[in-house]
Amino acid sequence: MSKSTFPVETMRHSCAHVMAQAVLEMFPDAKLGIGPDIDNGFYYDFDLPRTLIPEDLPILEKKMKQIMKQSQVFEKKVVSVEDAKVVLAKADQNYKVEMASDLAAQGETEISFFENHMRDGDMTFVDMCRGPHVDHTGQIGAFHLTSIAGAYWRGDEKNKMLQRIYGVCFSTREELEAHLTMLEEAKKRDHRRLGKDLDLFSFHDEGPGFPFWHAKGVVLLEQLKKHWYKLHREYKYDIIATPIILNEELWHRSGHWDNYKENMYFTEIDEADFAVKPMNCPGGMLVYKTRRRSYRDLPIRSGEFGLVHRHEKSGVLHGLFRVRAFTQDDAHIYCREDQVKDELKGVMELMGKLYAPFGFEYHVELSTRPEKSIGSDEVWELAEKTLKEVIDESGLPYVINEGDGAFYGPKLDYHVKDCLGRTWQCGTIQLDFSMPERFDLEYTGEDGKSHRPIMIHRALYGSLERFAGILTEHYAGAFPAWLAPVQAVILPVSEKFLGYAESMYQELYDAGVRVEIDRSDESLGKKIRNAEMQKIPYMLVVGEKEVAEKTVTVRDYETKEQTSMSAAELERALHHEL
Repeated sequence: MSKSTFPVETMRHSCAHVMAQAVLEMFPDAKLGIGPDIDNGFYYDFDLPRTLIPEDLPILEKKMKQIMKQSQVFEKKVVSVEDAKVVLAKADQNYKVEMASDLAAQGETEISFFENHMRDGDMTFVDMCRGPHVDHTGQIGAFHLTSIAGAYWRGDEKNKMLQRIYGVCFSTREELEAHLTMLEEAKKRDHRRLGKDLDLFSFHDEGPGFPFWHAKGVVLLEQLKKHWYKLHREYKYDIIATPIILNEELWHRSGHWDNYKENMYFTEIDEADFAVKPMNCPGGMLVYKTRRRSYRDLPIRSGEFGLVHRHEKSGVLHGLFRVRAFTQDDAHIYCREDQVKDELKGVMELMGKLYAPFGFEYHVELSTRPEKSIGSDEVWELAEKTLKEVIDESGLPYVINEGDGAFYGPKLDYHVKDCLGRTWQCGTIQLDFSMPERFDLEYTGEDGKSHRPIMIHRALYGSLERFAGILTEHYAGAFPAWLAPVQAVILPVSEKFLGYAESMYQELYDAGVRVEIDRSDESLGKKIRNAEMQKIPYMLVVGEKEVAEKTVTVRDYETKEQTSMSAAELERALHHEL
């Protein structure tokens, strides 16, 4: 089998196997954890006699390339679980022994190993592994080790912290180099650095995982909200707001206690137990129940920018992409059975309009029933069938994501693609027959009897904070003028033109332009460089000529072109763009 005919996932898994062999050559006493393939690459967890440093990665890469050059053969062996435990214990691989014992507890009777052999038959390495692998190490493709991180054994912070080595692997050298170029570009666009440089947000030890938004960052969030509110008025949504802390009993009723408790925060009020909401749905349903509803009232579309809190482990926190407090642009639609398909189609249409100004392409995943869930088999079957029919009728391409639905219903997840080709899961549409039953939601039908509404949960941005982080990287901080915290900065050539700059500032400010003045005594060249570092869309230069002609010289950040115009012409141009 030639290199090009192997699935790249098989190459990546084989590359993780070769990395483990190289680590054992470098650290003979190393203990092996797990080493799966992941998106774009692989990782392996190790218990090592010393802490790795970045300079170790090139040494390991060299060892791995030697192993690949030798075209060592992968050979599969199947043994009984008990024999496997003996072999692993003899090799002093305690983590693998634990994994074998767990497999035995699950009823497994056999375990597979993969051995690496030189062409002369000498065995060089063996690892407990399900496979599959390439035929020999020379077929793995192009790889690069990228980083070192800590990882608790089995993801449990009560266990020992292991050292995880990440790598990327592709079928060809060209694909690898293209990916590494993208990673370098991604570093330049890292929203954590740009957030600091552009004075958008910060994080502090006093609140780990909780973002602090600065004035300019709040402007960015408010512009995203304005875009959202405008579309929701067009689609006739009512906007509500519900409390952050609610009684614990509510979360038992909703099913969150049994299915989401480990991700929640708790407190006590007046000797009663309360929980900080991880989701907005229960509060929204309490609003629905405040009065009797008729079939004539439905559908009810109820939107909310709700602040939620989720207990994330410290090891997974990552800037705005993984935080402990974030704002969901949630909405819940209560409708009759005959309205479900039209409402789902309306949300999908709204999703497309929301993403359009950002130029995002996106794809959709249909996520089905997870292992932990509420509701009957019949209800889940109907919900999944309905979502599938709606997305089939829409013509949108999609893939099935088995077992990744919400615990109360299947969902459509929207993955947007940024300018670097990376995809981010943002919007979601969830079809729910179970929550209305748990909360005893009703409406009076045309027949005068009580009926259950069907509930659609949906978020478009997903998390407002995370979406802002994605946009920061997508635009590399150079936001389009409608989003930019500062749309224009006035740059007086010298202090004697400051009076004219102040009058220009007031005129633009009164017209609704987000404008600043650089009042420093720096040279014009330095002022322009500072404005470019802040990625402000328009620099407005005022000097002798501009004062005499009552104009301003507009320098465009993106094109670097300069145009002379009056304040009124500038206002019209900006409003036209916005």
